[in-house]
Amino acid sequence: MKVLIVLTSHDELGDTGRKTGFWLEELAAPYYRFKQAGAQIVLSSPQGGRPPLDPKSNEPDFQTDQTRRFEADPEATQALANTVRLDSISVSDFDAVFYPGGHGPLWDLAEDTVSARLIETALRSGKPVGLVCHAPGVLRHTVNDDGTALVPGRKVTGFANSEEEAVQLSDIVPFLVEDELTRLGGVYSKTDDWQPYVVQDGLLITGQNPASSASAADALMELAGKGGGERAPLGV
Repeated sequence: MKVLIVLTSHDELGDTGRKTGFWLEELAAPYYRFKQAGAQIVLSSPQGGRPPLDPKSNEPDFQTDQTRRFEADPEATQALANTVRLDSISVSDFDAVFYPGGHGPLWDLAEDTVSARLIETALRSGKPVGLVCHAPGVLRHTVNDDGTALVPGRKVTGFANSEEEAVQLSDIVPFLVEDELTRLGGVYSKTDDWQPYVVQDGLLITGQNPASSASAADALMELAGKGGGERAPLGV
């Protein structure tokens, strides 16, 4: 089994002068879940090379056993330093696609036509796609094969408005994930702030926050192993 992980290349937190990027736990926890399942992993990003790490995600309060393991893992850090350009990726080479969050994706991947086409192609090819935390916002411009928007009517979750308020970035981000998924017509649901919560709708898997990363990865692996799935919610 081969899994594509798509990371952001955006490192500016609006006009605050602060840095952003991908959230380390949302890469590290799924990475080792995929490894445990025996998957081959390829890391990709719009610009290729080393994607920006949100520095806050590597502060002591946010480090986990998995983030420390990742940073001490030569194979993992080498792959992260040399991500493949997203526009060189062929979905046909992969069995599943996973998007970690962090605030960065709201600026680049959410507006990236290459990313949108990749997600659409994966789903139409019967391959599961997982997105966690802010990454479900990347779905905002995706469409079905008939040209209609992908999100309407689908069960989804993502970083809650209350969680964005808690980190005091509601007025900084280009859009709020919960609001955007709801505006698009998604059947949005959530659990308590910072608690694990994953929703599955057919081949689409979304996780609410960093704590949902490992569960989302497990759901993705289970679905990829089955070669598809029924449209049903999965609360974790």
